[in-house]
Order: sequence, then structure tokens, then C-alpha cells
Amino acid sequence: CPPLGLETLKITDFQLHASTAKRYGLGAHRGRLNIQAGVNENDFYDGAWCAGRNDPYQWIEVDARRLTKFTGVITQGRNSLWSSNWVTSYRVLVSNDSHAWTAVRNESGDVIFEGNSEKEIPVLNMLPVPLVARYIRINPRSWFEEGSICMRLEILGCPLPDPNNYYHRRNEMTTTDNLDFKHHNYKEMRQLMKTVNKMCPNITRIYNIGKSNQGLKLYAVEISDNPGEHEVGEPEFRYIAGAHGNEVLGRELILLLMQFMCQEYLAGNPRIVHLIEDTRIHLLPSVNPDGYDKAYKAGSELGGWSLGRWTQDGIDINNNFPDLNSLLWESEDQKKSKRKVPNHHIPIPDWYLSENATVAVETRAIIAWMEKIPFVLGGNLQGGELVVAYPYDMVRSMWKTQDYTPTPDDHVFRWLAYSYASTHRLMTDARRRACHTEDFQKEDGTVNGASWHTVAGSINDFSYLHTNCFELSIYVGCDKYPHESELPEEWENNRESLIVFMEQVHRGIKGIVKDVHGKGIPNAIISVEGVNHDIRTGADGDYWRLLNPGEYVVGVKAEGYAAATKTCEVGYDMGATQCDFTISKTNLARIKEIMKKFGKQPVSLSLRRLRQRARQWRQQ
Repeated sequence: CPPLGLETLKITDFQLHASTAKRYGLGAHRGRLNIQAGVNENDFYDGAWCAGRNDPYQWIEVDARRLTKFTGVITQGRNSLWSSNWVTSYRVLVSNDSHAWTAVRNESGDVIFEGNSEKEIPVLNMLPVPLVARYIRINPRSWFEEGSICMRLEILGCPLPDPNNYYHRRNEMTTTDNLDFKHHNYKEMRQLMKTVNKMCPNITRIYNIGKSNQGLKLYAVEISDNPGEHEVGEPEFRYIAGAHGNEVLGRELILLLMQFMCQEYLAGNPRIVHLIEDTRIHLLPSVNPDGYDKAYKAGSELGGWSLGRWTQDGIDINNNFPDLNSLLWESEDQKKSKRKVPNHHIPIPDWYLSENATVAVETRAIIAWMEKIPFVLGGNLQGGELVVAYPYDMVRSMWKTQDYTPTPDDHVFRWLAYSYASTHRLMTDARRRACHTEDFQKEDGTVNGASWHTVAGSINDFSYLHTNCFELSIYVGCDKYPHESELPEEWENNRESLIVFMEQVHRGIKGIVKDVHGKGIPNAIISVEGVNHDIRTGADGDYWRLLNPGEYVVGVKAEGYAAATKTCEVGYDMGATQCDFTISKTNLARIKEIMKKFGKQPVSLSLRRLRQRARQWRQQ
């Protein structure tokens, strides 16, 4: 049977009860598998249920609210940086009324189940035979001798059908989408991509951006009406997932999204057809397949909080990018500094490019991909929380670990984050409880990364400072590795948000910068008055600049060309405003061109006329 949902919060706080609790922050409501205490371990958010006394009469119970076939129990110790507490053995009891309890027994009496031997690795115990009841109670019998009774748990059980209970039928989530709702290992993921490509060969292309540490190819699927080529004027979008290999919900959501878009395109859904025809979409479901492989082998409930998080060589891909923030801020703080750092397209430092730098091969592959394709907007799907985080992810003050650190495009990033959170089924629901320790409701399910926890070298900050792409981290669920049975509901929670966020790539201004002969000018700098962050044109002279509705003075400059400005207005309707520029070469550039053509010799007009006359005379 699948988990009842202590970790996914399907089981509410009101369904959890205990004999005693050490304090509120260690109450029964905190006894959920994989719950995290946070740094403070305070009165409200601690890392387990801990009994108020250490004796064999303590218990924690779950009210399933309907008859359920219970089949197993998974336990963990207390999540804590400072203490070690776990239960080493326990009994299991069941009841239909919460008064008369029956212990799980075998031929020799009450079964004593073996618990944990440390605090983080989950331990599964299956019941000798499944038991049908409404309530289940865990009664610790022994615990770590230098600690106390503390535990986190998940219950495995199948709720029995109850045709008379309207409440449960009304609240059961179903999906009408005919998709492959299962966890896909590497081989199955590859096969699914091939199936989608076979179904929609005209709008999909499979390619890889490099290899993992263990040699697994990092496969991506492109969805576009002209797969394989960048169309001038068409923005490029990306979703990536699985930078932390154990956060697998994002991986499955991307695989579901590619199936969904193919099916809806074939069915003629105008919204999806329009999106595919006007956007080049890239979906990379597994950035860290080596880490995923470890988590997959352990299974959805038994990997703990971190098994498979890192690459094979122990690197956290999400924070493995060059720290360009420090370079920019140092330059801004030291006005007289000789080394001026631009406010965009900051080059990667030499030390990072050396072979000795601690950089994962997966990170290098992503950077090469980001530099090759002119992405405009991106989302990296993560897990373990329910919030959208936007840059900066690093605090500017070196003395703080949390501090709101906005980018020059803060208003745009806040809108982008809200566009996902507000269309998610749960992110902005004021009634839902926090996943672990943070309540993100005050900002409507969004958070500035640096105000949450500071991180140097994040993918979001790097993408913003090194490329034109605005990237956000989307945390899609409290449970990093939900059970297969949860996938249809998680898809319903995220489906609309995934589509709405892609559509935001068409918000702002776009255009082509050309010379007087109509040829696109690459690498021209596009600036917006009042926003200290520029972008550059692509190889064909085209550009996209994400902006909120309003009127903007937009400038363009390119080496050897006269600068130009114009006013561009962004409306509330979806679709970027066209804002093209035609710029001419400066006089100095023209002179240089002429001198280069004639071997740097000044040309005399009278001499040219004499030569022409001599040519004409010879022809006669």
C-alpha cells in the first residue's frame, strides 16, 4: 500500500495525536517523515515528535478518518544539528474507536519492531499481516540510551472504499489527462522521450547537452514548430530539473509536460499550438542522473532527505556556478576601481575555467548549453518545499546569512514568481500548513532567495549576470520523492502553472537591431532607462527584454555604430511589444572601414578620376 501522506501533508495536523510532548515545537504534528527542523530548532518548528517523558507508555497515533488496510510503518529519528534522539524498538496497535486497542501480534505475543540505529536513515517495517482499522498507534519500547523518545514516521495503508462518505469522494483528486504516471529510471526516461518524438516528429527533437560523471548522457527534448533551429524573433525557454538527484518530482513533471504538450498539439488545443508555434521550448528532465539512480534504488520513502542529492563526485550542482555577484558588487563599491565589471554578460573568471577547479562535468555542460542558446526565461524545478524563489540568491552584505537582495529587475522577477505561485493549486492557499519551518504565505508563495538563505554561485544568479536569461527556482512539493500514486495529483497541482510560466516569455519588448542595409547586428547592447541591467542581441540581431507593463525609454549601442533610443510601451495583454532599431555606422567607423579596404592609404578623389579616364581611354 502507498503512504497515507504524513510527509506530503495529506494527513493534517488534526489527525496526529500523542500521549505527551516535550514542547509545542516537538508535538505530534512534527512527527512526519523527513520533516526538517531548520537552524533554530525552536518552539514552533522542530524536527520530530518527542515525548514529554521517557517511559514505555508513550505513543503517537494517526487517525486515518476512514477504515484503512494498514500494511507497514517507516520511522526516523529527530532531525537536529545539536542532539541525537531516536527510537530503537516499538509496538504497533490499531483501533476502530481510539479507546480499545489491539496490538500487532504473532505466535509468541506482541511483535516488537526494530527501529532506528541513527537519526536520518528511514527504516521500513512491514506488518506480518495487513490490519484493517481507523486508527494506528506507535508505542516506543526502547530508545537511544543517550537520547530520548523522538520519532518521525510515515504509515503505509490503503483507504478502503466508502461509498457513503461524500466528504472523501468530493476531496479525492483525479486527472483526466492520459499520461504515463510513474517513476521513470534512466532507460525508461529515454524510452518515453523516444515515444513522444515518435508521436510528434514535426515539433520535437531529442538531443543531449553533455554527459554526467558516470557517462550518462544529459538528454533534452526541444518542442518547437521548427525543431533544431533558432527562428529570428522567436524567444527560447527552458525548464530543467533534477540538479539534486533525489528531488524527483520535477523530473516527472517535465516528462508529463512533454507528453501533455504533444497530445494537446495533436488535438488542436489552440493555446498549446500557439505556444509551440511562437516559442522554442527546451525540457531537460535530469541534470544529475547519477544522483537520481541512487535515490531510485532506495525507493520513494526510504532515501531520507539527502541520498542522491549530490553528483557522483559530491558536488551540489545548484550552487556550483561561478560567483559573479561578488565581482559586480566589488566593482560597484569601488568607484575608482580600474577593473570595471559590466552590469550584464560578466565573463567567467579564469580560475573557474581551470581543470583544477571544483566544478562538476554536469555544471560545465549546463554552462556551455546556456552560452550556446539565447534563452530568455527559465525555471529549474526543485523539491522539498512549496515556493518560487527569485534572485538574487546571495546576500550583498558579507555579515548576514539572510537579507532581501533585489536585482535591478526585482519587479519583473516578483511578477514571474507570482505567475507560477498564483496558478498553483496550493502555493498561495492560506489554509495550507508550512512544509517544514518557513511560512511563505506573506509573499504569496514566493521568496527572494537571499532573504531565505544565502547561496554563492547559484544557477539563478549566474544566469542573470552571465546571459540574457532570467531564471527562477520553483520548489514544486514538500515531498522530494512522492510515491507513484501521488503523481496524478501533483500533476494537477502544477500543470496550469507550468504552462502559464512558459507564456511569460512573451511579456516585455522584443525586436531586431539592424544596420542601414537590413543586416542584423549581433552583440548590440540593449539598455532600459532606470534599470541597471542590460542585455545583448543574438547572432541574428534579435533580442527579447522581459518587462512589466509600462512605458520605457530603450537604448541600443553597438561598437562602430551610432547609439539610438526610442520609447516603447508594454501593455497588459500577452505578447511582447515590437521595438526594432536601425542604426548607422559612426563616421569614425566608416573612415576605418575605408582605410582598411585601401590598405590604410588615404584615397585622393582627383587621383581616382584620372585612373578612371585612363581606363576609358584604353578601352576606346
